[in-house]
Amino acid sequence: MMRLAAAALGILLATAACAADDPFASTARARVLIFVRTDCPITNRYAPELQRLAQEFSSRGAGFWLVYPDPAATAQSIEQHRAQYNFPGTVLRDPRHSLVKLAHATTAPEAAVFDAAGHLQYHGRIDDRWVNPGTARPAARTHDLEDAIAAVLAGRRPAQPATQAVGCSLADVE
Repeated sequence: MMRLAAAALGILLATAACAADDPFASTARARVLIFVRTDCPITNRYAPELQRLAQEFSSRGAGFWLVYPDPAATAQSIEQHRAQYNFPGTVLRDPRHSLVKLAHATTAPEAAVFDAAGHLQYHGRIDDRWVNPGTARPAARTHDLEDAIAAVLAGRRPAQPATQAVGCSLADVE
């Protein structure tokens, strides 16, 4: 498990909109970071599932943050994207990929769950609905992010600490 170092936290604060938006200063017992891109159709198709998860877990101690790692994304394009799809959570920009690196994220959409102590407990897909970028199942069979959040809130490690996300690469937005 990865524990946030003070230097890493300093980088985060320098790239966050303000200290209040810093997920690692939050009192949330589970900090859920969702890495998204405004131009990724798979990200957009997950909006209803992300809304459901935020509704289910926010009152139980989970905090949600949308992380936009594309340095070319403007505040206006990010707000339009969030409003169009009604994504839940606090928006963070990560143009230097500080959070991307901390969470080992490579794809949008991809989730990372940190516990209250700042340990990375899970990173990977939201669920197994997408087999590859062109093929989706009618419904998910496993709900990896939901299981990870529930485990962290219960004080347990997720049974599956890492999975492979399917979507749009983050490497081309550095």
